[in-house]
Amino acid sequence: MLDRDGRRGFWTSFAGFSLDAMDVQLYAFVLPVLLPLWGLTHAEGGLLATVTLVSSALGGWAGGLLADRLGRIPVLKATILCLALSTCLCGLAQDFQQLLVARALQGIGFGGEWAAGAVFVAELAAPESRARMVGAVQSAWAIGWGMAAASSAILLALLPPDWGWRATFLVGVIPALLIFFYRTRVPESAAFAPEHLRQPWHRIFARPLLADTLRGSLLAIGMHGGYWAIATWWPTMLHSERGFSTFAVSAHLAVVVVGSLFGYAVAGWLSDHVGRRATLAGFALGGAVIVLACTRLPLSDAALLVLSFPLGFFALGMFSAIGPVLSELYPTELRGSGLGFCYNFGRGMAGATPLLVGNSVATMGIAHALGLFATAAYGLALLAILLLPETRGQALTALADTGG
Repeated sequence: MLDRDGRRGFWTSFAGFSLDAMDVQLYAFVLPVLLPLWGLTHAEGGLLATVTLVSSALGGWAGGLLADRLGRIPVLKATILCLALSTCLCGLAQDFQQLLVARALQGIGFGGEWAAGAVFVAELAAPESRARMVGAVQSAWAIGWGMAAASSAILLALLPPDWGWRATFLVGVIPALLIFFYRTRVPESAAFAPEHLRQPWHRIFARPLLADTLRGSLLAIGMHGGYWAIATWWPTMLHSERGFSTFAVSAHLAVVVVGSLFGYAVAGWLSDHVGRRATLAGFALGGAVIVLACTRLPLSDAALLVLSFPLGFFALGMFSAIGPVLSELYPTELRGSGLGFCYNFGRGMAGATPLLVGNSVATMGIAHALGLFATAAYGLALLAILLLPETRGQALTALADTGG
């Protein structure tokens, strides 16, 4: 059980992750409007998604590194302000170049928020319940995705296209400011201590941590590659190739979100009771099978709606396990640096998948391109899982505890 400060820390992280997801996911819902409105090509649409993921690698790495030196809470306050400012700039952009810059800035806040927040929550939790707690806060992503779907559907339906997509981005600014002020009341993680400042971040690339850094990065590339291919192009595929209305797209995404909520809970429970590796492998395999079924089989609209549930279940549920795994691979002094690098380097490298899908649309269509690259990414995740050690039940340690 968490004490009052622990509950406050958990809920401020949950709120931040929700807004993180909402602000970044809004782009996928306005993309079908922006493509004809600004005359963008599918490759340019993919680039606007890719630049956010690539810059999130920088933001996440820097956020994790600074969390090890300045503390978890100062970084979390800075990242939520960066997210608020950049999302506002997205809504005010006047052309492709301005939106590209705003999306790059958004990625920096986006990456830093998760890196510092995941370490903070992992340090609040007991070893036997760490995956469930990190999974619970990670489920905020589904909440934010749902908020993005709902707000974009309402605003794009009520407002003219050029105003609707802008209002969709601007709606998240005030909640971000509220989260910032709430975080001024949250105490620092008890695991953090001033002496952590003297630990060089590049020790994550030295023995014995180098192998874990490589395996953790490979896992993150695969998981993010599959997810971001789906998250970026799924709404556009439904709209362009299936002929769905904005409301119908939102309804399908709502089923994906509900499925992901169950996925987070089940994956968190399995990670704590069965193990991290078995849970990750099962979800990666399930994600590959469902994506192939949804993109390669001649499914009816009703069948596709039904499969939207397991799509969300597998594609997002696996993220309940990656936070605990990456936290448990590193000592306290390097936890933010290690987790921040692996997770966000993976996300940055996975930023290639939306671009690859966009560049392949002309030759194979959105659905087939999406199925190909998402499945390949999940295969990469399965390879990494085979190489990773099992960390279930492992206590979080400092370098002094390991003789480092």
